[in-house]
Amino acid sequence: MPMARAGNERKCEPRGRPRSAVRPPRLRGAAVKRGAEAPTLIASAQRALRLLEAAAQHPAGATAKQLARDTGLALGTTYHLLRTLVHDRYLERREGRYRTGPAVLGLSAEAPDGPEAGRIRLDRMLRRIAHELNAAVHYARYKDGEVELVAARAAPGTATADPANFRSGAHAHASGKTLLALLSAEERREYLASHPMVPFTPYTLRQPAQLPLLPGPGPRRAAPITQYQEYQLGLVGAAVPIVLGSELAAIAVALPLSQAHRLTAVAGKLQARVGEDLATAAFGV
Repeated sequence: MPMARAGNERKCEPRGRPRSAVRPPRLRGAAVKRGAEAPTLIASAQRALRLLEAAAQHPAGATAKQLARDTGLALGTTYHLLRTLVHDRYLERREGRYRTGPAVLGLSAEAPDGPEAGRIRLDRMLRRIAHELNAAVHYARYKDGEVELVAARAAPGTATADPANFRSGAHAHASGKTLLALLSAEERREYLASHPMVPFTPYTLRQPAQLPLLPGPGPRRAAPITQYQEYQLGLVGAAVPIVLGSELAAIAVALPLSQAHRLTAVAGKLQARVGEDLATAAFGV
């Protein structure tokens, strides 16, 4: 019987799925399937992180418009995210400029050295004091001829003083009155000449002679200086000085008017808390 030529011989194919269509083995565990979809990303979180990165490039702070340009975000979106980041203390806003806040610094496993470490320590101390006293607490200092608000914390349910007029309102809020009381007569005259005693409420002091003075020696032993609705209606406060060498600062508490009866006791507890640790942290900022 004649044999078929090899060239004409037909190869037998197995029935079913072609070999080229055989599925590869399924990957398990950490292995990733070929062609798997990318993870879902939260766009708002990405934009917020971009803002944080941009703000970190400006140690002295940047305006919202500058950050919007740096990140390519719409200005409205930038303002919306900045409000959230400031509220959660990932950013700080001072005089219209934004810079990284204590919450960002606290993410580091090891606190940085220098002023940043001081900011972290000060923020933690103020937060602890606010919780212990159930009040709003802020720290202010006199630097380069100006009274400036450095940091503030508030216990839940308490209100902080409006920071908008803090520099110009030193004659009205408790920390400012305390700092002015620590200045020499000449320094105080110079300050008030450039910062007139404008009235913020009907209770605001209007004459330099009405401002309290602190004795030169042992200012920490002086009684806390108070204000009753002089800076902001519905708010009372008290402050004690913090002096370290030639550095002048004050730490103050604020309470709603409905809790004015607590002010003397709270101010006394605040004064007892002022010590070298707080002064060192404060002036390290």
